[in-house]
Amino acid sequence: MNEILMQREERQLALLNTPLGQPGSGRLRYGAAMYFHQQGRLDARALEAFRMAAASDTDDVRSVMGAHGIDATALAALLAAPDPAPGAQLLHLLDEIDRYLQPFTGPGIAEARTGIATARAQSVNMAQDPPANCVVGTHLPPALAALAPDCPALAADISATTPLLLWETYADYAPGAVGEDFEKGHAFTSLIGANAPLYAEDFDLGLFLIAPDTLYRDHYHPAPELYAPLTGPHLWRFGVDAPLRVKPAHEPVWNQPNAPHMTKSGPVPFLCIFCWAQNANAPAHILPANDWDRLATLDFLEE
Repeated sequence: MNEILMQREERQLALLNTPLGQPGSGRLRYGAAMYFHQQGRLDARALEAFRMAAASDTDDVRSVMGAHGIDATALAALLAAPDPAPGAQLLHLLDEIDRYLQPFTGPGIAEARTGIATARAQSVNMAQDPPANCVVGTHLPPALAALAPDCPALAADISATTPLLLWETYADYAPGAVGEDFEKGHAFTSLIGANAPLYAEDFDLGLFLIAPDTLYRDHYHPAPELYAPLTGPHLWRFGVDAPLRVKPAHEPVWNQPNAPHMTKSGPVPFLCIFCWAQNANAPAHILPANDWDRLATLDFLEE
């Protein structure tokens, strides 16, 4: 089996093993079952069981098969196959991120996709037993539940890969400069970068999570930055005197080098793909504004 077919096989096995209860997981398991049916490795009755189970993300297809007298031997053989290696799971996620970005044509998209393609040639170096992150544990599940109806495969891949990733808090700001709520309410993980599972010298791409109703104060940095928000709506502005703007999910934001920007998450946690296309090791700086207290308590969806 060549490398492309092996990756496809690993991908479909991972989807077939998507955990019960994950939003959109029933459809993902059914789609993977169709793949194995087309290969002749699941018969029509087994595929029908997956179709019936897909009506609920919590229904175990083996229970459906048992209730309808459907032989589960072939399914058991597939499910007994080893889970994809951690490195393979990361590559699956990056492939899904690339598929997500592909329809967009704005600034930063080509740079992000080129960075992904280049990094895939590197060997994967996953963190060893990364610690759990309380922000991720609390706020990633509702963010993925909001994402799953639009992008079930991407949501599934983020969920499956997250336990293998090192999620961190941005530590380059002076203590208190960015606000206590943000300091305690955000996390990010680099997938490609200087200290990421896939190495890149001056490039950083990963996932960024902010708790609901949390202000990320006005700031700027030398790195040009792409945000591809996977949830929304959230509040933005691009200068301390600029108007506030409410932007939905799936509307990328491009920040030029040293361009000021501010974000306040909405009632759904802020989850995005981020990319620093150059100057990736230069720190960010807070840009003082006199309305942070008002913005911190602003319910912008009622304005």
